[in-house]
Parts: sequence; structure tokens; C-alpha cells
Amino acid sequence: MKIAVIGTGYVGLVTGTCLAETGNNVICVDIVEEKVNKMKAGQLPIYEPGLDVLFHRNIAQGRLSFTTNLAEGIKEAQIIFMALPTPPGGDGAADLSYILGAAKDISKLITEYKVIVNKSTVPVGTADKVAAVFAEHTNIEVDVVSNPEFLREGVAVDDFMKPDRVVIGTRSEKAKKLMGELYAPYVRQGNPIYYMDERSSELTKYAANSFLATKITFMNEIANLCEIVGADVDAVRKGIGSDDRIGKRFLFPGIGYGGSCFPKDVQALEKAAVEHKYDFKILKAVMDVNEKQKVVLTDKVLKYYKDDIKGKKFALWGLAFKPETDDIREAPALYIIKDLLAAGAEITVFDPEAMENVKALLGDKISYAKDQYEALGGADALLIATEWPVFRNPDFEKMDEVLKNKVVFDGRNLFDLQKMIDLGYYYNSIGRKIIS
Repeated sequence: MKIAVIGTGYVGLVTGTCLAETGNNVICVDIVEEKVNKMKAGQLPIYEPGLDVLFHRNIAQGRLSFTTNLAEGIKEAQIIFMALPTPPGGDGAADLSYILGAAKDISKLITEYKVIVNKSTVPVGTADKVAAVFAEHTNIEVDVVSNPEFLREGVAVDDFMKPDRVVIGTRSEKAKKLMGELYAPYVRQGNPIYYMDERSSELTKYAANSFLATKITFMNEIANLCEIVGADVDAVRKGIGSDDRIGKRFLFPGIGYGGSCFPKDVQALEKAAVEHKYDFKILKAVMDVNEKQKVVLTDKVLKYYKDDIKGKKFALWGLAFKPETDDIREAPALYIIKDLLAAGAEITVFDPEAMENVKALLGDKISYAKDQYEALGGADALLIATEWPVFRNPDFEKMDEVLKNKVVFDGRNLFDLQKMIDLGYYYNSIGRKIIS
């Protein structure tokens, strides 16, 4: 098929590249000329494991191309994916201006039937709004489809190429047939394509992300209670995770969820409920708890140092909101850094991929190390904010040589408690016994 993808952010670029990988001809459209030129030259603007191989292969074989010219991009496309930002507005509701603006621009250019696909995460009723824009500005027939993405940063290529499920929201048999043909190569192993109406599809994405955010937050609450009553959250996690009604995933406690999806989507769903005069109490609690959880590690540090960390030097491992990405949007590490700096501390950080993004945001307010051990030099304590694999089994002898004090505050529970006892560390993690 001939496909256009409007927007080359995280979702758009992964979508376009993976669609090209199964033989489709894909043109990705973006208004940022510098970005488009770099992609034409084979430079990926994001870090995502495995994406580079597909990206370069499909460019070389002529199936993946880039342009800033919308008319050129959509001219021959049978299906037009809109993968545009939906940032939270001042009231927390999703801002649809990019999507509705693009719909208006596209409507003035089309000359034949097109399937318009909302790939962005959008509130219930967005497909109707997009359809209304087309109805206002053109007499050409279009079908507006809701096709939410379920991509996890760090494994997005696998998620797209081998999806657990594909959700397609449309009441049009014509659009349903085209979308089914497009996705057939990705579900050959029998994973389902769920067809439903547009509004149900839109709500499915918000409901999925909000449920996972709720599961994470519940486990963080359990971890906090474990510390108070003297229980071990790892034991509790295993005990409840073995129940197949609950499942093992998203039960690891930590310092809160971040990233581009969960914070925005939970907030947007709660605002949508408010707009429909429904009080979504659980989501309010989830957001409140998560905000507090982001700085629980800071609270532990301040308690240990009796609220006086002025002049203290801390090493921080991990800046991205999760491993295998350079995404720092709503990353707990940023909240920790902000609070430590405000209290007068000095911070040296290391992250395998997210350093440049943090430099662009914070500049010289903090120091940046070339590796995880350099970050420890002369530090009073180590804080761990992201569970990168490289941090899981460090050289403790080397750590002993460069850390001023054997003190670790672990926001991701990376290390075994008995091992930290044997090594003689003060070790404060989440929902577990404090080793001192």
C-alpha cells in the first residue's frame, strides 16, 4: 500500500518505519525542515533499540522517504496516518489543535477517497471532530479511523511488528477492509484485530494506560506501607503476582511512572470525565500518589542527613524515565535533581542515552560523567533513578574506591539486600528493609 504518516515524533517514526518493513511505500511528513533533512541523510532523531536497522534498510530500498511538503506526501497515499502531538493544555485536557489543523490542511488537498487514521492518543469523540473538519472543507469522501498505538518505549519495534492486539475503530466496511489488509502481516501468528466503533477505540487506549498507571501506583502504595509495618515488598509482589487474575507485570515498586504517555493520558482521561460530569476518583488518587512518589527518594536522603544536605555531593545513576530510551519527559530523576539542588546539594549524573537531553534542559546546573563510576568520584552517596541493565551488576570494588561513603539510595530496588549487608553498605530502597 501507499501510506503517508503525518508527524515524525516517536509514534510517527516507528509507525512509518515498521509499515515500510512489510513492503508498503511510506512517506513521512514533518514541518521541521532540519529534522527532515537529517532523516533523509540517514540520521535517526530518537533512540529506540532496533529501529536503526529497519530505518536504514527501508530508506536504502526506497520504501521509506521524508518530506516537508504535505501535498507531495499525501498525493498518492491510500491511508494517511496522523501521529501528531496531543499535549496537555492548561487544564490538563488533551490539546487537539495539531490534529484538527492537519485535518483542515489535508482536506484542502485531497482529490480522491482516503482513509484518515488517528494514531495519536486522543480523547473520546476526536474522530467525530476530525470527520466534521473534512465535511466542512471538502466534498471528497473520507473515512476517519481510530487506531491507537500500544508501543512501549524500549521495545517499540517488537510491539509494532508483533502486536498483542490491533485495535481499529471504524464503522465503515470500506475502511475496515483496507486497515485489515494493512495489518494482516503483523498478526500472522493469530493475535487479534479488534474492530469496534471509533469512540470505543479511543477510550480503549486511555483505559489501558490509566489501568497500568493505577497498577504501578497501587504497588508503590503497598511498598510505602511495607516500610512502615516491616514487610518486604519483593515477597508481597511475588505473592500476589502469581495470581493470574493480577499477573506479574507492572508490580515492581519504584519512584513513580513518567514518560510521554502515562502522566498525560491519566490526566486527560480524568479531565474528559470531568467534562462529562463524572467524578473519576481513582484517577485523581493515582495522580496524587504518583506526584509524591517521584520524590520519595529525596525524602529518604533528607531524613538520613537530618534535612541538611547543603554542600553534599551526590551521584545519580539514570535520567531517562525508563531504561532503553532517551526520553526524559516527566522522568522522576528530574524531580529528584530539582529538590536536591534547591537544598544546596551538588549532583553528578550518568545515563547511557539521556545525557544530551538533560544537558539541553539543565545546562551546567549539574555535572555530567562519562561513565557510571566517574559519577561516583567523591560523592557522599549514590542515588539510582533508572533501572538500566548496566547498573544491575556493578563493580562494587571499584565503587568502594571512588565513593566517599558507602551509602546508596535505590529507587528501583536493583540490588540484593543480603549482598549489600555483606558489602557493608547503608542501603535504602523502596518497600524493603533498610540496610545499615
